[in-house]
Amino acid sequence: MAKQHTFHIPVMGLGFTMETPIKVARYGISSVISIIEDELMERLRELYSPWVNDSFSPIAPHEEDYRARRIASYLNLVNRIVKQQIETLRNLPFSLGNDLVKYFELLPDDSPVKLIYQKMTTLEDGPAKIELQEQLRSEVKAGAIDVNIMSKVDRNTYTKDGEMLPKEFSDALSSLRGFATSELESSVVFSAGYNPRLYAYIDTFPDFLPDETGQLKKKIILKVSDYRSALTQGKILAKKGLWVSEFRIESGLNCGGHAFATDGLLLGPIMEEFKNNREALAEELWALCNQALTAKGVPTFAAVPHLRITVQGGIGTANENQFLLDYYQADATGWGSPFLLVPEATSVDEVTLHQLATAKPDDYYLSHASPLGIPFNNFRKSSAHLQIEKRIAKNRPGSPCYKKFLVSNTEFTEIPICAASRQYQHLKIKQLQEQGLPTTDYETQLATVIEKDCLCEGLGASALLKDGLAPAHNLKAVSVCPGPNLAYFSGIFTFKQMVDHIYGRTNLLNSVKRSNLFVNELRMYIDYFEKDLKKNTEQLTTKKLRSLQLFKANLLEGISYYQRLIPQLKNEAESYLNEMRAELAQFEEAVQQIVLPV
Repeated sequence: MAKQHTFHIPVMGLGFTMETPIKVARYGISSVISIIEDELMERLRELYSPWVNDSFSPIAPHEEDYRARRIASYLNLVNRIVKQQIETLRNLPFSLGNDLVKYFELLPDDSPVKLIYQKMTTLEDGPAKIELQEQLRSEVKAGAIDVNIMSKVDRNTYTKDGEMLPKEFSDALSSLRGFATSELESSVVFSAGYNPRLYAYIDTFPDFLPDETGQLKKKIILKVSDYRSALTQGKILAKKGLWVSEFRIESGLNCGGHAFATDGLLLGPIMEEFKNNREALAEELWALCNQALTAKGVPTFAAVPHLRITVQGGIGTANENQFLLDYYQADATGWGSPFLLVPEATSVDEVTLHQLATAKPDDYYLSHASPLGIPFNNFRKSSAHLQIEKRIAKNRPGSPCYKKFLVSNTEFTEIPICAASRQYQHLKIKQLQEQGLPTTDYETQLATVIEKDCLCEGLGASALLKDGLAPAHNLKAVSVCPGPNLAYFSGIFTFKQMVDHIYGRTNLLNSVKRSNLFVNELRMYIDYFEKDLKKNTEQLTTKKLRSLQLFKANLLEGISYYQRLIPQLKNEAESYLNEMRAELAQFEEAVQQIVLPV
Protein backbone atom coordinates (compact mmCIF):
# COMPACT_ATOMS: atom_id res chain seq x y z
CA MET A 1 0.00 0.00 0.00
CA ALA A 2 1.39 3.42 -0.97
CA LYS A 3 2.19 5.60 2.03
CA GLN A 4 0.89 9.15 2.31
CA HIS A 5 3.99 10.49 4.07
CA THR A 6 7.69 10.25 3.27
CA PHE A 7 8.87 9.86 6.86
CA HIS A 8 8.19 7.55 9.79
CA ILE A 9 8.80 7.75 13.55
CA PRO A 10 11.25 4.97 14.55
CA VAL A 11 11.15 3.07 17.82
CA MET A 12 12.56 5.01 20.77
CA GLY A 13 13.44 3.29 24.04
CA LEU A 14 10.95 0.85 25.52
CA GLY A 15 8.09 3.23 26.17
CA PHE A 16 8.60 6.53 24.35
CA THR A 17 6.78 5.31 21.21
CA MET A 18 4.57 2.61 22.74
CA GLU A 19 1.54 4.92 22.49
CA THR A 20 2.66 6.76 19.35
CA PRO A 21 0.31 4.96 16.89
CA ILE A 22 -2.64 5.96 19.09
CA LYS A 23 -1.43 9.54 18.83
CA VAL A 24 -0.44 9.83 15.15
CA ALA A 25 -1.52 6.83 13.01
CA ARG A 26 -4.84 8.49 12.16
CA TYR A 27 -2.89 11.19 10.33
CA GLY A 28 -1.25 8.61 8.06
CA ILE A 29 2.05 8.64 9.97
CA SER A 30 3.76 5.25 10.49
CA SER A 31 5.54 4.54 13.75
CA VAL A 32 7.17 1.68 15.62
CA ILE A 33 6.34 0.13 19.01
CA SER A 34 8.96 -1.73 21.04
CA ILE A 35 7.50 -5.10 22.09
CA ILE A 36 10.10 -6.05 24.68
CA GLU A 37 8.35 -4.71 27.77
CA ASP A 38 5.19 -6.81 28.18
CA GLU A 39 4.54 -5.50 31.71
CA LEU A 40 4.38 -1.93 30.42
CA MET A 41 2.09 -3.03 27.58
CA GLU A 42 -0.20 -4.67 30.10
CA ARG A 43 -0.40 -1.46 32.16
CA LEU A 44 -1.21 0.57 29.06
CA ARG A 45 -3.78 -1.98 27.88
CA GLU A 46 -5.62 -1.47 31.15
CA LEU A 47 -5.46 2.31 30.64
CA TYR A 48 -6.70 2.28 27.02
CA SER A 49 -9.28 -0.54 27.09
CA PRO A 50 -12.13 1.87 27.94
CA TRP A 51 -11.40 3.77 24.70
CA VAL A 52 -13.08 0.95 22.76
CA ASN A 53 -15.40 -0.16 25.56
CA ASP A 54 -13.29 -3.22 26.29
CA SER A 55 -13.38 -4.84 29.71
CA PHE A 56 -9.81 -5.34 30.87
CA SER A 57 -8.90 -8.88 31.92
CA PRO A 58 -5.32 -9.02 33.22
CA ILE A 59 -2.95 -11.69 31.92
CA ALA A 60 -0.92 -12.81 34.93
CA PRO A 61 2.75 -13.92 34.78
CA HIS A 62 1.84 -17.41 36.00
CA GLU A 63 -0.46 -18.02 33.00
CA GLU A 64 0.74 -20.05 30.04
CA ASP A 65 2.52 -18.05 27.34
CA TYR A 66 1.60 -14.86 29.19
CA ARG A 67 4.25 -12.72 27.49
CA ALA A 68 3.13 -13.40 23.90
CA ARG A 69 -0.52 -13.08 24.90
CA ARG A 70 0.08 -9.72 26.58
CA ILE A 71 1.86 -8.41 23.49
CA ALA A 72 -0.82 -9.65 21.09
CA SER A 73 -3.58 -8.23 23.30
CA TYR A 74 -2.00 -4.78 23.44
CA LEU A 75 -1.32 -4.70 19.70
CA ASN A 76 -4.91 -5.76 18.99
CA LEU A 77 -6.19 -2.99 21.25
CA VAL A 78 -4.04 -0.36 19.51
CA ASN A 79 -5.24 -1.66 16.14
CA ARG A 80 -8.89 -1.36 17.19
CA ILE A 81 -8.36 2.16 18.57
CA VAL A 82 -6.70 3.34 15.34
CA LYS A 83 -9.40 1.79 13.16
CA GLN A 84 -12.04 3.51 15.27
CA GLN A 85 -10.16 6.82 14.98
CA ILE A 86 -9.95 6.50 11.19
CA GLU A 87 -13.66 5.77 10.91
CA THR A 88 -14.48 8.79 13.07
CA LEU A 89 -12.10 11.00 11.09
CA ARG A 90 -13.57 9.99 7.72
CA ASN A 91 -17.03 11.00 8.88
CA LEU A 92 -16.05 14.49 10.02
CA PRO A 93 -17.07 17.54 8.01
CA PHE A 94 -14.33 19.52 6.25
CA SER A 95 -14.20 22.13 9.02
CA LEU A 96 -11.14 24.21 9.77
CA GLY A 97 -9.13 22.85 12.71
CA ASN A 98 -10.60 19.33 12.96
CA ASP A 99 -8.70 16.06 12.44
CA LEU A 100 -9.95 15.52 8.88
CA VAL A 101 -8.61 18.86 7.69
CA LYS A 102 -5.44 18.34 9.75
CA TYR A 103 -4.88 15.01 7.97
CA PHE A 104 -4.63 16.70 4.58
CA GLU A 105 -2.79 19.81 5.75
CA LEU A 106 0.00 17.65 7.22
CA LEU A 107 0.68 15.94 3.88
CA PRO A 108 3.79 16.94 1.91
CA ASP A 109 3.02 19.77 -0.48
CA ASP A 110 3.80 17.70 -3.59
CA SER A 111 1.50 14.85 -2.55
CA PRO A 112 -1.14 14.11 -5.24
CA VAL A 113 -3.74 13.80 -2.47
CA LYS A 114 -2.70 17.18 -1.02
CA LEU A 115 -3.14 18.77 -4.44
CA ILE A 116 -6.67 17.36 -4.70
CA TYR A 117 -7.40 18.72 -1.22
CA GLN A 118 -6.14 22.17 -2.18
CA LYS A 119 -8.27 22.14 -5.32
CA MET A 120 -11.32 21.15 -3.25
CA THR A 121 -10.84 24.15 -0.94
CA THR A 122 -11.04 26.54 -3.90
CA LEU A 123 -14.43 25.26 -5.11
CA GLU A 124 -17.79 26.79 -4.30
CA ASP A 125 -20.27 24.57 -2.44
CA GLY A 126 -21.96 22.19 -4.85
CA PRO A 127 -21.77 18.74 -6.48
CA ALA A 128 -18.19 19.13 -7.74
CA LYS A 129 -16.92 20.00 -4.26
CA ILE A 130 -18.89 17.17 -2.65
CA GLU A 131 -17.49 14.71 -5.20
CA LEU A 132 -13.90 15.73 -4.39
CA GLN A 133 -14.61 15.54 -0.67
CA GLU A 134 -15.85 11.96 -1.01
CA GLN A 135 -12.77 11.11 -3.06
CA LEU A 136 -10.59 12.60 -0.32
CA ARG A 137 -12.36 10.63 2.41
CA SER A 138 -11.54 7.42 0.53
CA GLU A 139 -7.85 8.46 0.53
CA VAL A 140 -7.67 8.61 4.33
CA LYS A 141 -5.42 5.76 5.46
CA ALA A 142 -3.87 4.99 8.82
CA GLY A 143 -0.13 4.97 9.24
CA ALA A 144 1.43 1.57 9.87
CA ILE A 145 1.54 0.18 13.41
CA ASP A 146 4.93 -1.50 13.14
CA VAL A 147 6.79 -3.24 15.96
CA ASN A 148 10.44 -3.63 16.92
CA ILE A 149 12.33 -6.61 18.30
CA MET A 150 15.93 -6.02 19.33
CA SER A 151 17.29 -9.40 18.28
CA LYS A 152 20.03 -9.55 20.93
CA VAL A 153 17.51 -9.14 23.75
CA ASP A 154 16.62 -12.80 23.91
CA ARG A 155 16.88 -14.05 27.47
CA ASN A 156 16.01 -17.65 28.20
CA THR A 157 13.20 -17.96 30.73
CA TYR A 158 12.85 -20.33 33.67
CA THR A 159 10.18 -21.92 35.83
CA LYS A 160 9.95 -21.04 39.53
CA ASP A 161 11.97 -24.18 40.18
CA GLY A 162 14.85 -22.95 38.03
CA GLU A 163 14.15 -25.22 35.07
CA MET A 164 14.75 -23.57 31.69
CA LEU A 165 11.66 -23.36 29.50
CA PRO A 166 11.79 -24.40 25.80
CA LYS A 167 13.46 -21.89 23.45
CA GLU A 168 10.06 -20.77 22.10
CA PHE A 169 9.55 -18.97 25.42
CA SER A 170 12.70 -16.86 25.20
CA ASP A 171 12.07 -13.11 25.13
CA ALA A 172 12.62 -12.48 21.42
CA LEU A 173 10.70 -15.54 20.25
CA SER A 174 7.79 -14.77 22.59
CA SER A 175 7.75 -11.21 21.26
CA LEU A 176 7.64 -12.46 17.69
CA ARG A 177 4.82 -14.87 18.54
CA GLY A 178 2.87 -12.01 20.11
CA PHE A 179 3.12 -9.96 16.92
CA ALA A 180 2.55 -12.96 14.63
CA THR A 181 -0.67 -13.95 16.37
CA SER A 182 -2.00 -10.38 16.56
CA GLU A 183 -4.56 -8.87 14.18
CA LEU A 184 -2.07 -6.34 12.81
CA GLU A 185 -1.20 -6.26 9.12
CA SER A 186 2.12 -4.46 9.43
CA SER A 187 5.84 -5.06 9.80
CA VAL A 188 8.27 -6.25 12.43
CA VAL A 189 11.57 -4.38 12.54
CA PHE A 190 14.49 -6.61 13.54
CA SER A 191 17.40 -4.60 14.93
CA ALA A 192 20.76 -5.26 16.59
CA GLY A 193 21.97 -7.96 14.24
CA TYR A 194 21.46 -11.63 13.52
CA ASN A 195 19.80 -14.04 15.97
CA PRO A 196 19.80 -17.58 14.47
CA ARG A 197 17.03 -19.06 16.59
CA LEU A 198 14.81 -16.01 16.11
CA TYR A 199 15.25 -16.05 12.33
CA ALA A 200 14.63 -19.80 12.26
CA TYR A 201 11.30 -19.23 14.02
CA ILE A 202 9.76 -16.67 11.65
CA ASP A 203 8.59 -19.00 8.88
CA THR A 204 6.59 -21.11 11.32
CA PHE A 205 3.94 -18.35 11.08
CA PRO A 206 2.02 -18.36 7.74
CA ASP A 207 1.41 -14.60 7.83
CA PHE A 208 5.07 -14.02 6.90
CA LEU A 209 4.69 -16.11 3.73
CA PRO A 210 2.86 -14.98 0.57
CA ASP A 211 -0.78 -15.87 0.03
CA GLU A 212 -2.31 -17.00 -3.29
CA THR A 213 -2.11 -13.43 -4.64
CA GLY A 214 1.51 -12.96 -3.55
CA GLN A 215 0.57 -10.64 -0.68
CA LEU A 216 2.13 -10.67 2.78
CA LYS A 217 -0.06 -10.07 5.81
CA LYS A 218 2.99 -9.45 7.99
CA LYS A 219 6.25 -8.07 6.67
CA ILE A 220 9.89 -7.99 7.72
CA ILE A 221 12.02 -4.86 8.04
CA LEU A 222 15.71 -5.22 8.78
CA LYS A 223 17.46 -2.31 10.47
CA VAL A 224 21.05 -2.38 9.19
CA SER A 225 24.11 -0.14 9.32
CA ASP A 226 25.70 -1.20 5.99
CA TYR A 227 25.08 -3.02 2.71
CA ARG A 228 27.02 -6.15 3.61
CA SER A 229 24.83 -6.73 6.66
CA ALA A 230 21.70 -6.26 4.55
CA LEU A 231 22.87 -8.72 1.90
CA THR A 232 23.96 -11.36 4.41
CA GLN A 233 20.82 -11.24 6.56
CA GLY A 234 18.56 -10.85 3.53
CA LYS A 235 19.95 -14.04 1.98
CA ILE A 236 19.60 -15.97 5.25
CA LEU A 237 15.92 -15.08 5.38
CA ALA A 238 15.32 -15.54 1.64
CA LYS A 239 16.61 -19.11 1.86
CA LYS A 240 13.76 -19.72 4.32
CA GLY A 241 11.23 -18.23 1.90
CA LEU A 242 11.07 -14.96 3.82
CA TRP A 243 11.04 -11.69 1.87
CA VAL A 244 12.60 -8.62 3.46
CA SER A 245 10.21 -5.83 2.50
CA GLU A 246 12.45 -3.02 3.70
CA PHE A 247 16.05 -2.36 4.65
CA ARG A 248 16.09 0.47 7.18
CA ILE A 249 19.58 1.99 7.11
CA GLU A 250 20.57 3.77 10.31
CA SER A 251 23.68 5.82 10.98
CA GLY A 252 26.03 3.79 13.16
CA LEU A 253 26.70 6.66 15.59
CA ASN A 254 24.38 9.58 14.76
CA CYS A 255 21.33 7.84 16.18
CA GLY A 256 19.48 7.35 19.44
CA GLY A 257 19.73 4.36 21.76
CA HIS A 258 22.41 1.73 21.18
CA ALA A 259 25.09 2.77 18.69
CA PHE A 260 26.40 0.07 16.36
CA ALA A 261 29.46 1.70 14.82
CA THR A 262 30.65 0.47 11.44
CA ASP A 263 34.35 0.02 10.56
CA GLY A 264 34.48 3.68 9.56
CA LEU A 265 31.91 3.28 6.79
CA LEU A 266 29.93 6.52 6.58
CA LEU A 267 26.25 7.01 5.80
CA GLY A 268 26.70 8.64 2.39
CA PRO A 269 28.86 5.89 0.84
CA ILE A 270 26.58 3.27 2.43
CA MET A 271 23.51 4.86 0.81
CA GLU A 272 25.39 5.07 -2.51
CA GLU A 273 26.05 1.33 -2.37
CA PHE A 274 22.37 0.61 -1.74
CA LYS A 275 21.38 2.95 -4.57
CA ASN A 276 23.74 1.28 -7.05
CA ASN A 277 22.90 -2.30 -6.06
CA ARG A 278 19.23 -2.04 -5.17
CA GLU A 279 17.84 -3.81 -8.23
CA ALA A 280 20.47 -6.54 -8.19
CA LEU A 281 19.86 -7.09 -4.47
CA ALA A 282 16.12 -7.43 -4.99
CA GLU A 283 16.59 -9.83 -7.93
CA GLU A 284 18.97 -12.06 -5.96
CA LEU A 285 16.75 -12.22 -2.89
CA TRP A 286 13.65 -12.82 -5.03
CA ALA A 287 15.26 -15.82 -6.76
CA LEU A 288 16.39 -17.35 -3.44
CA CYS A 289 13.04 -16.66 -1.84
CA ASN A 290 10.98 -18.25 -4.62
CA GLN A 291 13.25 -21.30 -4.64
CA ALA A 292 12.58 -21.81 -0.92
CA LEU A 293 8.85 -21.16 -1.29
CA THR A 294 8.61 -23.72 -4.08
CA ALA A 295 10.32 -26.30 -1.86
CA LYS A 296 7.79 -25.52 0.89
CA GLY A 297 4.86 -25.86 -1.51
CA VAL A 298 3.88 -22.26 -0.80
CA PRO A 299 2.77 -19.71 -3.46
CA THR A 300 5.69 -17.80 -4.93
CA PHE A 301 6.08 -14.13 -5.92
CA ALA A 302 5.14 -13.71 -9.60
CA ALA A 303 7.36 -10.64 -9.90
CA VAL A 304 10.01 -9.01 -7.75
CA PRO A 305 8.18 -7.39 -4.84
CA HIS A 306 9.01 -3.76 -4.16
CA LEU A 307 12.07 -3.52 -1.90
CA ARG A 308 11.84 -0.39 0.23
CA ILE A 309 15.03 1.43 1.23
CA THR A 310 14.69 3.92 4.07
CA VAL A 311 17.26 5.88 6.05
CA GLN A 312 17.43 7.46 9.49
CA GLY A 313 19.86 8.99 11.94
CA GLY A 314 20.82 12.63 12.38
CA ILE A 315 18.57 14.19 9.73
CA GLY A 316 17.85 17.77 10.81
CA THR A 317 16.62 19.90 7.91
CA ALA A 318 14.10 19.68 5.09
CA ASN A 319 16.92 20.00 2.54
CA GLU A 320 18.78 17.03 4.05
CA ASN A 321 15.55 15.06 4.15
CA GLN A 322 14.76 15.80 0.50
CA PHE A 323 18.31 15.07 -0.64
CA LEU A 324 18.14 11.58 0.85
CA LEU A 325 14.83 10.98 -0.91
CA ASP A 326 15.90 12.40 -4.27
CA TYR A 327 19.58 11.62 -4.72
CA TYR A 328 19.63 8.19 -3.04
CA GLN A 329 16.07 7.36 -4.12
CA ALA A 330 15.11 6.43 -0.55
CA ASP A 331 11.45 5.55 -0.07
CA ALA A 332 11.26 7.36 3.26
CA THR A 333 13.28 8.81 6.09
CA GLY A 334 13.12 8.24 9.84
CA TRP A 335 12.82 11.13 12.29
CA GLY A 336 13.23 9.97 15.88
CA SER A 337 14.78 12.11 18.61
CA PRO A 338 13.20 15.47 17.60
CA PHE A 339 9.79 13.90 18.27
CA LEU A 340 10.75 13.50 21.94
CA LEU A 341 9.99 17.24 22.10
CA VAL A 342 6.47 16.65 20.71
CA PRO A 343 4.02 15.53 23.44
CA GLU A 344 1.36 14.87 20.77
CA ALA A 345 3.58 12.12 19.33
CA THR A 346 5.62 10.49 22.10
CA SER A 347 5.34 9.60 25.79
CA VAL A 348 7.80 11.76 27.72
CA ASP A 349 7.10 12.79 31.31
CA GLU A 350 6.99 16.51 32.10
CA VAL A 351 10.31 16.67 33.99
CA THR A 352 12.28 14.87 31.26
CA LEU A 353 10.49 16.84 28.53
CA HIS A 354 11.60 20.16 30.01
CA GLN A 355 15.13 18.84 30.58
CA LEU A 356 15.37 17.90 26.90
CA ALA A 357 13.79 21.17 25.78
CA THR A 358 16.46 23.22 27.57
CA ALA A 359 19.47 20.92 27.09
CA LYS A 360 22.88 21.98 25.80
CA PRO A 361 24.96 20.03 23.25
CA ASP A 362 27.28 18.68 25.99
CA ASP A 363 24.29 17.05 27.72
CA TYR A 364 24.22 14.40 24.99
CA TYR A 365 27.05 11.86 24.99
CA LEU A 366 28.02 8.33 23.97
CA SER A 367 28.18 6.25 27.13
CA HIS A 368 28.91 2.74 28.39
CA ALA A 369 25.66 2.67 30.36
CA SER A 370 24.13 -0.32 28.56
CA PRO A 371 24.46 -3.67 30.35
CA LEU A 372 24.85 -5.26 26.90
CA GLY A 373 28.30 -3.71 26.54
CA ILE A 374 27.25 -1.77 23.43
CA PRO A 375 27.89 2.02 23.27
CA PHE A 376 24.72 3.83 24.28
CA ASN A 377 23.62 7.38 23.48
CA ASN A 378 22.82 9.00 26.80
CA PHE A 379 21.57 12.21 28.42
CA ARG A 380 23.43 13.72 31.38
CA LYS A 381 20.41 15.51 32.90
CA SER A 382 18.21 12.40 33.17
CA SER A 383 16.93 11.35 36.57
CA ALA A 384 18.45 7.89 35.93
CA HIS A 385 21.89 9.51 35.61
CA LEU A 386 21.30 11.33 38.91
CA GLN A 387 20.11 8.09 40.55
CA ILE A 388 23.36 6.31 39.61
CA GLU A 389 25.39 9.11 41.21
CA LYS A 390 23.30 8.97 44.40
CA ARG A 391 23.70 5.20 44.69
CA ILE A 392 27.46 5.50 44.23
CA ALA A 393 27.62 8.22 46.89
CA LYS A 394 25.81 5.88 49.29
CA ASN A 395 28.28 3.10 48.41
CA ARG A 396 25.37 1.12 46.98
CA PRO A 397 26.08 1.01 43.22
CA GLY A 398 23.88 -1.04 40.91
CA SER A 399 20.15 -1.52 40.54
CA PRO A 400 17.65 -4.03 41.85
CA CYS A 401 16.93 -6.36 38.92
CA TYR A 402 13.26 -7.24 38.54
CA LYS A 403 12.56 -7.48 34.81
CA LYS A 404 15.81 -9.15 33.73
CA PHE A 405 15.46 -8.46 29.98
CA LEU A 406 19.18 -7.65 29.67
CA VAL A 407 20.63 -10.47 31.76
CA SER A 408 23.60 -11.81 29.82
CA ASN A 409 26.61 -12.02 32.17
CA THR A 410 27.78 -15.40 33.50
CA GLU A 411 31.10 -14.26 34.93
CA PHE A 412 30.07 -15.09 38.51
CA THR A 413 26.85 -17.11 38.17
CA GLU A 414 25.60 -20.07 36.19
CA ILE A 415 22.29 -18.39 35.33
CA PRO A 416 22.98 -15.05 33.57
CA ILE A 417 22.62 -11.83 35.56
CA CYS A 418 22.59 -8.19 34.47
CA ALA A 419 25.75 -6.06 34.50
CA ALA A 420 23.66 -3.15 35.85
CA SER A 421 22.40 -5.19 38.81
CA ARG A 422 23.53 -4.61 42.36
CA GLN A 423 24.41 -8.31 42.56
CA TYR A 424 26.82 -8.17 39.63
CA GLN A 425 28.42 -4.86 40.54
CA HIS A 426 29.04 -5.98 44.14
CA LEU A 427 30.79 -9.15 42.89
CA LYS A 428 32.76 -7.30 40.21
CA ILE A 429 33.96 -4.54 42.54
CA LYS A 430 35.07 -7.14 45.07
CA GLN A 431 37.03 -8.91 42.31
CA LEU A 432 38.72 -5.66 41.25
CA GLN A 433 39.66 -4.86 44.85
CA GLU A 434 41.31 -8.26 45.25
CA GLN A 435 43.46 -7.82 42.12
CA GLY A 436 45.72 -5.17 43.63
CA LEU A 437 45.55 -3.00 40.51
CA PRO A 438 47.36 0.35 40.24
CA THR A 439 45.05 3.16 41.40
CA THR A 440 44.52 4.58 37.90
CA ASP A 441 43.67 1.18 36.40
CA TYR A 442 41.35 0.35 39.28
CA GLU A 443 39.45 3.63 38.99
CA THR A 444 39.12 3.27 35.21
CA GLN A 445 37.72 -0.24 35.48
CA LEU A 446 35.50 0.69 38.42
CA ALA A 447 33.98 3.60 36.50
CA THR A 448 33.07 1.24 33.64
CA VAL A 449 31.34 -1.15 36.06
CA ILE A 450 29.26 1.38 38.01
CA GLU A 451 28.21 3.39 34.93
CA LYS A 452 25.84 0.61 33.86
CA ASP A 453 22.19 1.65 34.08
CA CYS A 454 18.97 -0.34 34.53
CA LEU A 455 17.46 0.29 31.10
CA CYS A 456 14.59 -2.17 31.64
CA GLU A 457 13.06 0.17 34.22
CA GLY A 458 14.45 3.52 33.04
CA LEU A 459 13.42 3.37 29.38
CA GLY A 460 9.82 2.52 30.25
CA ALA A 461 9.25 4.71 33.33
CA SER A 462 8.57 7.88 31.33
CA ALA A 463 5.45 6.46 29.66
CA LEU A 464 3.99 5.47 33.03
CA LEU A 465 4.76 8.82 34.64
CA LYS A 466 3.34 10.67 31.63
CA ASP A 467 0.05 8.77 32.02
CA GLY A 468 -0.08 9.24 35.80
CA LEU A 469 0.69 5.57 36.51
CA ALA A 470 2.99 4.54 39.36
CA PRO A 471 6.04 2.52 38.23
CA ALA A 472 6.42 -0.81 40.01
CA HIS A 473 8.71 -0.86 43.07
CA ASN A 474 8.62 2.97 43.02
CA LEU A 475 11.42 3.00 40.41
CA LYS A 476 10.66 6.43 38.93
CA ALA A 477 14.09 7.29 37.50
CA VAL A 478 13.88 7.92 33.74
CA SER A 479 16.55 6.86 31.27
CA VAL A 480 16.38 8.63 27.93
CA CYS A 481 18.56 7.90 24.92
CA PRO A 482 18.24 10.65 22.29
CA GLY A 483 20.59 10.91 19.37
CA PRO A 484 23.12 13.76 19.42
CA ASN A 485 21.09 15.49 16.68
CA LEU A 486 18.63 16.65 19.37
CA ALA A 487 21.23 19.24 20.43
CA TYR A 488 19.99 21.38 17.51
CA PHE A 489 16.36 21.48 18.70
CA SER A 490 15.22 23.41 21.77
CA GLY A 491 11.70 23.85 23.05
CA ILE A 492 8.42 21.94 23.08
CA PHE A 493 6.63 21.69 19.75
CA THR A 494 3.25 20.76 18.36
CA PHE A 495 2.94 17.81 16.03
CA LYS A 496 2.09 20.12 13.13
CA GLN A 497 5.19 22.24 13.79
CA MET A 498 7.50 19.21 13.62
CA VAL A 499 5.87 17.82 10.47
CA ASP A 500 6.05 21.27 8.89
CA HIS A 501 9.76 21.40 9.79
CA ILE A 502 10.39 18.05 8.08
CA TYR A 503 8.65 19.25 4.92
CA GLY A 504 10.32 22.67 4.90
CA ARG A 505 7.25 24.73 5.79
CA THR A 506 8.89 26.09 8.96
CA ASN A 507 12.27 25.95 10.71
CA LEU A 508 12.61 24.67 14.28
CA LEU A 509 16.41 24.57 14.57
CA ASN A 510 17.91 26.50 17.48
CA SER A 511 20.93 28.83 17.25
CA VAL A 512 23.56 26.12 17.89
CA LYS A 513 25.90 25.93 14.90
CA ARG A 514 25.03 22.82 12.91
CA SER A 515 27.01 21.15 10.15
CA ASN A 516 25.58 19.01 7.37
CA LEU A 517 24.33 15.63 8.66
CA PHE A 518 27.13 13.79 6.84
CA VAL A 519 29.78 16.06 8.39
CA ASN A 520 28.24 15.65 11.85
CA GLU A 521 28.42 11.87 11.55
CA LEU A 522 32.00 12.07 10.26
CA ARG A 523 33.01 14.12 13.31
CA MET A 524 31.50 11.45 15.59
CA TYR A 525 33.35 8.68 13.79
CA ILE A 526 36.70 10.45 14.04
CA ASP A 527 36.16 10.97 17.77
CA TYR A 528 35.17 7.31 18.15
CA PHE A 529 38.25 6.22 16.17
CA GLU A 530 40.66 8.28 18.28
CA LYS A 531 39.21 6.92 21.55
CA ASP A 532 39.32 3.35 20.26
CA LEU A 533 42.94 3.79 19.18
CA LYS A 534 43.92 5.24 22.56
CA LYS A 535 42.17 2.44 24.42
CA ASN A 536 43.97 -0.28 22.44
CA THR A 537 47.45 1.22 22.05
CA GLU A 538 49.09 -0.62 24.96
CA GLN A 539 47.76 -4.08 24.11
CA LEU A 540 47.41 -3.92 20.35
CA THR A 541 46.84 -7.25 18.58
CA THR A 542 47.47 -7.85 14.89
CA LYS A 543 43.72 -8.29 14.38
CA LYS A 544 42.94 -4.99 16.08
CA LEU A 545 45.64 -3.16 14.11
CA ARG A 546 44.10 -4.39 10.85
CA SER A 547 40.70 -3.21 12.09
CA LEU A 548 42.11 0.25 12.87
CA GLN A 549 43.81 0.43 9.47
CA LEU A 550 40.53 -0.44 7.75
CA PHE A 551 38.69 2.14 9.86
CA LYS A 552 41.13 4.90 8.88
CA ALA A 553 41.03 3.93 5.20
CA ASN A 554 37.21 3.96 5.22
CA LEU A 555 37.15 7.40 6.85
CA LEU A 556 39.46 8.86 4.21
CA GLU A 557 37.49 7.22 1.42
CA GLY A 558 34.26 8.60 2.91
CA ILE A 559 35.69 12.12 3.09
CA SER A 560 36.76 11.90 -0.55
CA TYR A 561 33.27 10.72 -1.46
CA TYR A 562 31.67 13.72 0.27
CA GLN A 563 34.04 16.12 -1.45
CA ARG A 564 32.85 14.74 -4.80
CA LEU A 565 29.21 14.80 -3.64
CA ILE A 566 29.06 18.52 -2.77
CA PRO A 567 28.01 19.68 -6.27
CA GLN A 568 24.93 17.45 -5.97
CA LEU A 569 23.65 19.44 -2.96
CA LYS A 570 21.80 21.76 -5.29
CA ASN A 571 19.35 23.18 -2.73
CA GLU A 572 22.05 24.49 -0.39
CA ALA A 573 23.52 28.00 -0.49
CA GLU A 574 27.07 28.50 -1.79
CA SER A 575 28.21 29.69 1.65
CA TYR A 576 26.89 26.42 3.13
CA LEU A 577 28.79 24.37 0.53
CA ASN A 578 32.00 26.35 1.08
CA GLU A 579 31.80 25.72 4.81
CA MET A 580 31.23 22.01 4.16
CA ARG A 581 34.31 21.95 1.90
CA ALA A 582 36.39 23.61 4.60
CA GLU A 583 35.20 21.20 7.30
CA LEU A 584 35.91 18.17 5.13
CA ALA A 585 39.42 19.44 4.34
CA GLN A 586 40.04 19.98 8.05
CA PHE A 587 38.85 16.49 8.96
CA GLU A 588 40.80 14.93 6.10
CA GLU A 589 44.01 16.45 7.45
CA ALA A 590 43.14 15.36 10.99
CA VAL A 591 42.59 11.73 9.94
CA GLN A 592 45.75 11.65 7.82
CA GLN A 593 47.76 12.82 10.83
CA ILE A 594 46.50 9.99 13.05
CA VAL A 595 49.49 7.65 13.31
CA LEU A 596 48.75 3.99 13.82
CA PRO A 597 51.25 1.86 15.81
CA VAL A 598 53.48 -0.51 13.85
